[in-house]
Amino acid sequence: MQFTVYIIPALFIFILCLSIVKKQNAYLSFVEGAGQALNLMFKVFPYLLAVMIAVEVFRQTGISAKIANFVSPAFNFIGIPPQLTELILIRPLSGAGAMAILDNIYATYGTDTYIGKAASLIYGSSETIFYVATIYFSQSKVKNLRYAIPVAIIATIIGVIVGCWILKVW
Repeated sequence: MQFTVYIIPALFIFILCLSIVKKQNAYLSFVEGAGQALNLMFKVFPYLLAVMIAVEVFRQTGISAKIANFVSPAFNFIGIPPQLTELILIRPLSGAGAMAILDNIYATYGTDTYIGKAASLIYGSSETIFYVATIYFSQSKVKNLRYAIPVAIIATIIGVIVGCWILKVW
């Protein structure tokens, strides 16, 4: 049996003991926290829904494939296989969409090929930028994203280029 099975029960017991030591009502704290979580969910849901719909429209209309075909020569020039272009474009938008593309790459090229390993690297080392920005910025007082998203996209592209280069050289 793995150690990870015991983490949740141990954490639960630790928090219960901590609340007894601090003489706080653990049940009341839990209920208040759950209520705050529901309020947060209702505030964030419209932003998430908008991002999910936009991503699905982007994929279903074929726009992502057309953009991938358009920019794949540039990616190929810098050493990134054209087969990974759509994954690079979808990953900042949708984790589930990127997972579907990753699964297709695995089925087509295998997991132990350069393309399969590079796809794993891209998926595992990048973030769903727009999803995270939606969650964080919808709840913060910051409404002007100014540099946050462009810098995150540039960092992702640099990470993809360097990661694929290291994978190829290694």
